[in-house]
Amino acid sequence: MKKLKKVLLVLAGLVLIVAIGVFVFVQSLKPDYDGKISLSGISNEVNVYFDDYGIPHIYANNERDATKALGYVHAQDRLWQMELLRRVAKGKLSEVFGADLVETDKFFLSLGIDDNSVQAVSEMDLESEAVILAQAYLEGVNQFIEEGPTPIEFYLTGLEKKPFELNDIMDAMGYMAFSFAMAHKTDPLLTDIKNELGEKYIQDLAVYSDTTTTWIKNYRNTKVDSLDLDITAGVFQALNKLPVPQFEGSNSWVISPSKTKTGKVILANDPHISYAQPSVWYEVHISTPTYEKYGYHLAGGPFPMLAHDRNVAYGLTMFENDDIDFYLEQTNPADTTQYKTENGWENYEYITKEIKVKDAEPISFTVRKTRHGPLVNNVAKQIKGDTPIAMSWIYTQNKNKVLDAVYEMSHASNLEEFEGALPKIHAPGLNVMYGDAEGNVAWWATAQLYQMPDSVSTKMVMDGASGKDEPVRYLDFSENPSAINPPWNYVYSANNQPDSIAGMLYPGYYLPENRALRIVQLLESKNDWDRESTSQMILDATSLVNPALVAELIKLLDVSHLNEEQLVQVDALRNWDGTYTLDGTNPTLYHRCEYFMVKNTFLDELGEEKFKQFIGTHVFKRQIAFGAQMKTGIWWDNILTEDKVETREEIVLQSFAEAWQSLVDDFGPDASQWTWDKVHTLEHPHPIGQVESLRSFFNVGPFPVNGTREVINNMSFTYDGTGFHKVNVGPSTRRVVDFSDIENSMSILPTGQSGNPFSKHYKDQAEMFVEGKFRKMMMNKEEIQNNSPSQLVFYPN
Repeated sequence: MKKLKKVLLVLAGLVLIVAIGVFVFVQSLKPDYDGKISLSGISNEVNVYFDDYGIPHIYANNERDATKALGYVHAQDRLWQMELLRRVAKGKLSEVFGADLVETDKFFLSLGIDDNSVQAVSEMDLESEAVILAQAYLEGVNQFIEEGPTPIEFYLTGLEKKPFELNDIMDAMGYMAFSFAMAHKTDPLLTDIKNELGEKYIQDLAVYSDTTTTWIKNYRNTKVDSLDLDITAGVFQALNKLPVPQFEGSNSWVISPSKTKTGKVILANDPHISYAQPSVWYEVHISTPTYEKYGYHLAGGPFPMLAHDRNVAYGLTMFENDDIDFYLEQTNPADTTQYKTENGWENYEYITKEIKVKDAEPISFTVRKTRHGPLVNNVAKQIKGDTPIAMSWIYTQNKNKVLDAVYEMSHASNLEEFEGALPKIHAPGLNVMYGDAEGNVAWWATAQLYQMPDSVSTKMVMDGASGKDEPVRYLDFSENPSAINPPWNYVYSANNQPDSIAGMLYPGYYLPENRALRIVQLLESKNDWDRESTSQMILDATSLVNPALVAELIKLLDVSHLNEEQLVQVDALRNWDGTYTLDGTNPTLYHRCEYFMVKNTFLDELGEEKFKQFIGTHVFKRQIAFGAQMKTGIWWDNILTEDKVETREEIVLQSFAEAWQSLVDDFGPDASQWTWDKVHTLEHPHPIGQVESLRSFFNVGPFPVNGTREVINNMSFTYDGTGFHKVNVGPSTRRVVDFSDIENSMSILPTGQSGNPFSKHYKDQAEMFVEGKFRKMMMNKEEIQNNSPSQLVFYPN
């Protein structure tokens, strides 16, 4: 018995030692929010106050010291995210996740983002203030890499930490630029539909501009006194496997003083980005004697993409302009190393790349390039067809000055200085929203735009050999859509169609008018906006379009064939105001019917694979309202039933019956149980959370969430046939900047400030976010010092 007791005591001691070891190890992985750290190269002490949500407020004697401290604290919270983001453009995801990411790496290497980054860095003025500060930021990041704790993800994947360089910053910006584009998801698919089904099927799709929808109006004023071309499948599959979020859409509006209660400008912005953990933005407040900014940084970004101070505020949405074109090339039959141009044969450029693969041998492949860009077919095995298709992308073709632009935007003190930075953004296309303390409001569509020949549709794969489908000219920035201090006293963007300039519409992949229609309705209805009412507007979950579609289609139902419960629910839908609440049943029935109607309309012609691709495009989002109101059209007929031609009425009746039965199968016959909270949920996925045993530790959620697709509170999802709508895109932050009380402006992040799962700020905003709450963006130094629970002091060594 004594021996047994001794053995048990020894075992207990060992367990205790292991537990202590695990505890100490975990504690060592947490970010340092308190204490003192020697930071190389700074000239004076830098004080970093972390508020209740882990947001650093950096106070320094000069901007270079502040930016170096930013690099350190950014890395300690987001190094894993930085690592993944820089790996996308370099084709180095397979090195982390194995062979499953090889095709994704091939695709991004073929785009040439990293090559463009290297070229951009070689052309930089190393003595410019933007580059000096970017280098200071990297020095802070790299000191953390050298001296700070290693994030748990590096241990789990076996990765070695390596220093960051300037081209890593550019790679992150390049990925953002590509993520904003939609042509790669759309043009080849539309071309394929046209080739397989015919032009009539394209005519009945919402491909081009619709003059009946809500457009963003232009206005200029001075400052106020105060083929077998099945390449789409490979693109979709490559992008779907990305372990970092993609940029999708956004809302923003800026209200002029004459429409606010206080007579001061209010800016609202909520960029829509794919949900992931950690969330996209890192929130930072920097203050020096000559510079102050409260901003939102991308992983690895030294300058904020969204920001405000006491004089200027700005936000972003996606422009959705068409900046990617596909060209059908002709290879010389006598010499396969050449392709045809209007001036004769030219040589293909051959670029060989190598991909390192975890637990496997490296893979080498060669990309062919023409004057238009890389050939995208046969780069990845999913991309079919031997016909050479080149992708022309404005981002890699023009000189890259985006870093300078972002620096200048973040350092502008007035409207003129701010506008002066924007022509340097050639891609991605952005709607830049602006407001200031002097009362100015403005919107600019920023991108390098170009005019194509009148007869050319850039929504289709074009002729690369004749020279007839080349740009006619590049437009000066002054010709871009914009509105500065318009007489209607607000500017806005919801990724919808901008109005023309000089009688010309810019081609793009604009989202439907749904959100724009609601934003304009609400802004027009009031002239006494304040911070509270604006924050309620950014949470608005009412669709003006969906009830109108119900009213149109419900007339087609034969009520004599409906049972009593169906009649009750149809009547409820008829009286629905388009509002989405967690306890509502109208949204559940509406979307179930919409999915079956879409499926019964398009699946027979497109087949499973192309149908999945189609419902992932912006064309599909525009098609819902456009197509449902077409009383006749070629898509209504089911081509699989050879003995009859289906009508819209028959498709509506069939879809309602199938939707009803599927809801009964899922939730039972009591329609009062078909509430939105049971089908509409949000989970923030971490790449390592894909391992089921680690999901609950790394992922955040799931939560039932309010909102839906294409309302202001745009909690979007892609139909997958299950009837359960897992939100994959939505507000990446909600910001309300009020110049009447700048120190009480409000914001929220979807999960938390830190990407470190051991940090208390990993998910401390997640429930607030789904509940529609906000927190203060603190800028008052005395308030920050008195209320910050922790302080980190960097001192020079």
